[in-house]
Amino acid sequence: MFSPSQSLGARTFLRWLALTLIIVCLDQYTKRIIIATMGPYDVKEVFPFLAIVFTMNPGAAFSFLADASGWQRWFFSIVAMIAVVLLLVMLFRNTKDRFLSLGFVLVLAGAIGNLIDRIMLGAVVDFILIHWRDFRWPAFNVADSCITIGAGILLFDGLFRKRIERA
Repeated sequence: MFSPSQSLGARTFLRWLALTLIIVCLDQYTKRIIIATMGPYDVKEVFPFLAIVFTMNPGAAFSFLADASGWQRWFFSIVAMIAVVLLLVMLFRNTKDRFLSLGFVLVLAGAIGNLIDRIMLGAVVDFILIHWRDFRWPAFNVADSCITIGAGILLFDGLFRKRIERA
């Protein structure tokens, strides 16, 4: 039988999982809209510095290993699956710390969103393009944004937060 504190922890964990699911659905929804409405490499300017472009990235961040012979699909899928399991464990152990849990949820949702693409499509759908004059940042997606923000939260927590709380 669960004690009241364990039951509360389990409910909190389930709430964090629900948020994860919402973010994954948002990520997948945006990607499906892009797939349904744009052709490969079509570009729609939104602002002078922001465009929507449909690209498929078989590699990792910044198209790392995109030109490999196909093995990278399964390699990155396995790495993502391991990361998902580890993130779930870390989230379960830290549900009372909202800031830390948010970081875990964002990275977890991003990893799951890109994993779904990799398994179902063989590559990750990227569509957000930030540019200015001749500068172009590599295209990315909602999942990538979540991973970046979540990693920033985890980094901040690990480097500064404990020190700030002690001061």
